[in-house]
Amino acid sequence: MRVNDYSTGWLSRGFPWVYRDEVDGGAEHRQAGDVVEIVGADGRSRGTGIWAEDGRVAVRRFRADPGPVDDALVAARVAAARARRPLPPDTTAWRWVHGENDDLPGIRVDAWGTELSVALDSPSLECLLPGLRDALRRLHADATAIWLVARPDPRDAEDRPGRILWGEPAEDGVEVTEHGLRFRVRPGRSHDVGLYCDMRDLRAWLRPYLAGRRVLNLFAHTGAFSVHAAAHGAGEVVTVDLSSRYLARARDNFRLNGLDPESHRFVAADSLAALDRLRRKGERFDLVIADPPSFSHGPRGEWSVTADLGKLVAACCRVLAPGGWLLVASNHGGLSPRDFGRLVQQGALKAGRPLRLLHEGSTPVDFPAALSFPESRYLKCWVLEG
Repeated sequence: MRVNDYSTGWLSRGFPWVYRDEVDGGAEHRQAGDVVEIVGADGRSRGTGIWAEDGRVAVRRFRADPGPVDDALVAARVAAARARRPLPPDTTAWRWVHGENDDLPGIRVDAWGTELSVALDSPSLECLLPGLRDALRRLHADATAIWLVARPDPRDAEDRPGRILWGEPAEDGVEVTEHGLRFRVRPGRSHDVGLYCDMRDLRAWLRPYLAGRRVLNLFAHTGAFSVHAAAHGAGEVVTVDLSSRYLARARDNFRLNGLDPESHRFVAADSLAALDRLRRKGERFDLVIADPPSFSHGPRGEWSVTADLGKLVAACCRVLAPGGWLLVASNHGGLSPRDFGRLVQQGALKAGRPLRLLHEGSTPVDFPAALSFPESRYLKCWVLEG
């Protein structure tokens, strides 16, 4: 399969994708899952990949030479990914394979204690599942189940349970640890496991600064930030999420860690509406955490982080105590770091609240970012003082 000059240049710099409009011939009669050799505009081999019939990406390149893409290659890459993750012993929820950044493009594997979940960016990659499943079983001796799950789509509200590739999952999910704290997660049962591991380092970074603080956790999901805050001495934690189901799971996570949820507040509400009520009541917080979804639907209509982040930051500033901290984050790949900073600054100016950047967060060691694949650097997270 031949590619044009533009694709040839990117492939020579290590980029792992060939877009469909970059294919310059030789793709006739290809089927999903076919292993194809990529030939550059200069006639030289640019490696081997897997053809996809869906989406903008026509080929995901697995190697830069014309060798095979087989079970042995997958097993070696899975083992290498495990070896480069020096995780602490008190953490059992982590990203094992991070797609292109672990030389397994389009494949993500998460470990949730004794259960594993596999997500594929394209059905064309299902041809690799038998070898991937067997490699995971060999390398994770304690595994009890392996799931194939659909990748979460923030624009799709439908809950899509996965299917079991191997093993027998526990009836009500599994218990995992993060820096010694305990959380109940449910891999495979729905698209929402119940814990976002890419924010783990941010939660750990905050721990020395939580004692005695009043903490407001917005878009709280199942309360991971809230559990960390309460466990490390926060005076009061207010946990806000639109979903009462998530808040019930947050309370359960408090109890798992010997924390009394009745000593804190759980508010089922739209986060912007909750901020307005708290402001009118004169409540102020030493730490406000805002990690909103990229897109959502709620009582106030549609939410989009690119359109509404500035408004959210302004509302957070209005309930921030003097000298308080605001943690604001976005994992939306379509929002550049520059635009993220611009929106945060707009919100601060709108609220008349000068902010100072104290800390810029990043993903943990199990979410590496290949320099040849800039799309992998998706997380923006600032801790600001106001």
